[in-house]
Amino acid sequence: MTRFAVGDRVRVHKQFPPTPPSHIRTPYYVRGHAGIVERICGAFRNPEELAFGREGTPTIPLYRVRFRQKDIWSDYEGHEDDKIDIEIFEFWLDRAEGSEGEAA
Repeated sequence: MTRFAVGDRVRVHKQFPPTPPSHIRTPYYVRGHAGIVERICGAFRNPEELAFGREGTPTIPLYRVRFRQKDIWSDYEGHEDDKIDIEIFEFWLDRAEGSEGEAA
């Protein structure tokens, strides 16, 4: 079961690093930003655990989250509607409120 559905507004955790030792798969430049769940990719073993030779279980839902590029990079000069999609595991996400970073 997943915490979020397609169309839900989510915010990426801002921590860095989460807990040493760590192998972080979530890009630094999207941390703290809000986006929209574009799709649920399925449930997979945790790559942050697999990187250290552990089992990576239980499996964790992976989401494709869509962000407006102008919300990620303040100096972005491209088209207003340009988006970037990033696949992010559920434990990096919280429900977001408000209209900042609308990406749908």
